[in-house]
Amino acid sequence: MTSKFWFPSLPVSEVVDAFTGWGYSVSPEQVARPTSDFVLGVYSACLEQLTGITLDTLQEPLEQALATMENPDMFSQALAHNLLLYHIQRLAHAAKIEDFSAKDLYFPEPDRTRAVFSAFINFIKFTEQSEAFIHRLRNQSTAVVKERQAVLEETEDLEQKMSEFKVKREEDEPKCEALRLENVALMEQVISYKDRQMGLLQDIESSKQQKAGLVAEKEKVVTEMATSTENINRTRSRIVQSPERIKRNISTMGLTAAEEKRAVTTNEAKTRDLQTKIAALLNIEKEVRSCVEQLQVIEKEVRTLDAAQKELADLKDTLDSKKGERAELLMRRDRVHKQYSNAQEKLERAQRHAEDKRLASQQTLERLQREYEEMSVERRDNDRQVEELRAEANDIERQMAEHMKTSQAELSELLAEYWQLRHETELYMEILANKLGMQVVRSM
Repeated sequence: MTSKFWFPSLPVSEVVDAFTGWGYSVSPEQVARPTSDFVLGVYSACLEQLTGITLDTLQEPLEQALATMENPDMFSQALAHNLLLYHIQRLAHAAKIEDFSAKDLYFPEPDRTRAVFSAFINFIKFTEQSEAFIHRLRNQSTAVVKERQAVLEETEDLEQKMSEFKVKREEDEPKCEALRLENVALMEQVISYKDRQMGLLQDIESSKQQKAGLVAEKEKVVTEMATSTENINRTRSRIVQSPERIKRNISTMGLTAAEEKRAVTTNEAKTRDLQTKIAALLNIEKEVRSCVEQLQVIEKEVRTLDAAQKELADLKDTLDSKKGERAELLMRRDRVHKQYSNAQEKLERAQRHAEDKRLASQQTLERLQREYEEMSVERRDNDRQVEELRAEANDIERQMAEHMKTSQAELSELLAEYWQLRHETELYMEILANKLGMQVVRSM
């Protein structure tokens, strides 16, 4: 296992007990000598135990993928195995088995398979202990998937709105350009009106100052005239009136009155001119006020346009970000397609390799069959020779047994004669010793 994680490699009995506890019946012989169908069933059961994915669950995406191909019958079985292998590899990667491959499915090795079983059992027990946390993660994942779908739908709506905004903007662009030009002209006109207003206000202010001065002079003249009239009346009663002086005074006073009338007429004419100018200034002020109101309306429209442009810029930014996400999703899809094509190529190579191995195995099997038949013929010959040799051996053994029996009988007779001869010899030696007076010790 090329992994930095470590988990215990369970014995066969614990592997069997674990799968039996989850309702999947296995035998120690199957674990000790695994086959492709057996490990495929066990891995599918582990996948269903953890993720709920079964072959029936994969049927719908399998049909969708096959619908896009030209020859679906050719790839149906391979694609089904490839999809199942992909999900089992995801499970193996989660269980920290980084080098899980199709070899573990189709050419399982006992030690390797038991190690993979141990990793899956360890991971399943861990998920059972962390069931609440995993359930929360699955809910969050489901929520994220739904949110992603909602974001994709919202992106499509925004793109549609953006296209509508673009069309509408292109339609309104001539009007906006005309409004901009009109706005520039109105701003220039308003600036000129403001300059004229400032000049007129200065004229009005100077006219008001002149009017106030003339009114003050008029009041002063009236006051002086009243004072003079009162002095004249007072002095007239004290002096003796001379007709000539009176005439001169009258003529002088007439001239003065005429001059004063002329001054009053001139002042009234100036007053009328000033009132006319004031009325004209009031009309100009009304026009300026209407221009200011129009400017306010234009400014409001400009603010609305700026807000719309800002919203359009935000929508452009959002569209750019969505385009970036879409480009990233397209890149992911391309990578997935590339991985899928690579997996198809690997699967085709594996199938060709398996076909070559199958042909080689078939040829080896045929060669072994021929050798077996030759060995069977040789074995029959050998069996016949063995039977003949066994018969000869039995005959030799029988002869040996008869010879041994004969030899035993002869040996017994010889021993009996030997002991008898020895007994007779000892008796002879005792008799001879007694006669010779010698003492003989008998050997036992």
